[in-house]
Amino acid sequence: MEQLKSIFNGIGEIGFQIAEKIKTGDTGKVEHYNQSGDQQVKLDLVSDQIVEQVLKKVEEVGEIVSEEKREPVRFREGGFKIAYDPLDGSSLIDVNLSVGSIFGIYKGEYRGDRLVGAVYIVYGPRLEMVTAVPGKVLHYRERNGKFEPVGEIKLKEKGKILAPGGTQGKWFPFHKGLIDSLFREGYRLRYSGGMVPDLHQILLKGGGLFSYPATTDKPAGKLRKLFEVFPFGFIFKEAGGEAIDGTTDLLELGVKGYHDTTPCFFGSKYEIERVRKTYLEQKERIKRY
Repeated sequence: MEQLKSIFNGIGEIGFQIAEKIKTGDTGKVEHYNQSGDQQVKLDLVSDQIVEQVLKKVEEVGEIVSEEKREPVRFREGGFKIAYDPLDGSSLIDVNLSVGSIFGIYKGEYRGDRLVGAVYIVYGPRLEMVTAVPGKVLHYRERNGKFEPVGEIKLKEKGKILAPGGTQGKWFPFHKGLIDSLFREGYRLRYSGGMVPDLHQILLKGGGLFSYPATTDKPAGKLRKLFEVFPFGFIFKEAGGEAIDGTTDLLELGVKGYHDTTPCFFGSKYEIERVRKTYLEQKERIKRY
């Protein structure tokens, strides 16, 4: 969509500014917790401020809301709404692992079926950005101070890697059985604890499965619908993969609050079909928790 170009350009600018702060900023924690209960690091707050300052200058953006904000901030009437996680995986920065930013671009309402675009940025050995619109997912890499296109991302029917999230001691037995069965098929473990780099790896390697399931202590999952789950669900679907909560398309899920969470699975069609089959068989058991 032509209207999204200025938003993508603004997000690119955000990426450069946050990347510089990651290199030089304070990684210490503050005595505050975000709306999801996670203790914030100073870079979370700095990154959130950067996003707000840049996006309020983009005429096509009417409103924003983030993982670090209680309520949306309105800039102007009309325009697109953007829900974002300014610095996903920030607790990994002090050990120098890759982290990222995630943006969902909504038209009208903050719902999965109202997404018109999504973007994420990876802050790692190289600065990279991925944009998605209906029918196309594009990969960019920083070269000479700007993002230059690398190519289009398309998932294969079946992948080779697994990124299984959640505390294993809290997994349901049938979920552990599913993951173990995929490992027996020859899948390789690739999990850093950062959602953005782990999903980025699956996308660039052509497929696999990222899972953050319902657990006995978090039956509604941990990851946030608006800021993390819906944008990546959109990206995976447009890249030829699928994204579900176990049985249902993630983008079809309802939303009651800005900080709602959900179990989530992202991957190639083969792996997601394995998940769906397992979870449909166990649906009644999950309801009892």
